Amino acid sequence: MRETSARMLALLSLMQSRPAWTGAELAERLGVSPRTIRNDVDRLRDLGYPVDAARGPAGHYRLGAGARLPPLLLDDEEAVAVAIGLRAGSGVAGIEDSSTRALAKLEQVLPHRLRRQVAAIHDAMSRGPENTSSNVEDPVVDAAVLTALAAAIRDHEWVRFDYPGTADGPPLVVEPYRLVSWQRHWYLVGRDPVTGDWHPYRVDWIELRMATGRRFPPAPLPGEDYTAFVLREVASAGWSVHARIRVCAPAEEVLARINPTVGVVESVDESTCVLVTGADSLEIIAVYIGMLGLDFRVTEPPGLVEHLRVLGERYRRAIPADSG
Repeated sequence: MRETSARMLALLSLMQSRPAWTGAELAERLGVSPRTIRNDVDRLRDLGYPVDAARGPAGHYRLGAGARLPPLLLDDEEAVAVAIGLRAGSGVAGIEDSSTRALAKLEQVLPHRLRRQVAAIHDAMSRGPENTSSNVEDPVVDAAVLTALAAAIRDHEWVRFDYPGTADGPPLVVEPYRLVSWQRHWYLVGRDPVTGDWHPYRVDWIELRMATGRRFPPAPLPGEDYTAFVLREVASAGWSVHARIRVCAPAEEVLARINPTVGVVESVDESTCVLVTGADSLEIIAVYIGMLGLDFRVTEPPGLVEHLRVLGERYRRAIPADSG
């Protein structure tokens, strides 16, 4: 009986590792006959596991979706990898609690030797701040909102939500197409069903209304490069603070010094261009333009002008008077 139980656990583990197996493949991997595999599959079904079978030349066994989550069988390396990943996930805004609960459940059933491995890695690691390029806290994204948006994308169903700038008017109704994660932010790429215009929406700014239940025929973004679309749109219009910076250099030189997602460069003449950029704070924009290594002029927004004046004075005071 113990041998049969061990074999059935091994069979279940194999079936969880990939979508479909032929009876011959399973028999070879477990060192038994195809008839034994059929008997073991029947036993799994008796225990409540939904094992689907297809007959014929392309016949196979597949572990189907059931009414409850079956035990997940992981080998040693997989279990350690999942535990480490969950520890890292506990620092992701919006899913800290879920990651912590899942990790606690996994560690409770880990064999002692694996629990010691995970604990050793955890104890030996130090974690720096998650956000090292900004003086603005990372946005917190509601996991329930991400889940609802993902389901709407899957089902081609309109979403309705409140968004900054629409508080005094009706909620937006959008065709959702893709979720894109970038720079610790989540964006929904959506299309206006009336105008056909495309926009990226910050997920942490979305307040979902009641589900619409209305489906739409999908009309994907031309080129279907949703990530590039988000980077391009956010660079020009998707930040909390925006600025137009006159740079004393040709557009080609500025483009060669920046990532295209930092902003849009508009040529003025052979020796001047305008960088349209943005960030979540004035301080970040000041850092970006300082790293260009080029002369520039800033006239707006007024807050950025004042911040650069204060910053310039601070840098000037940092230089000893006798330094020449």
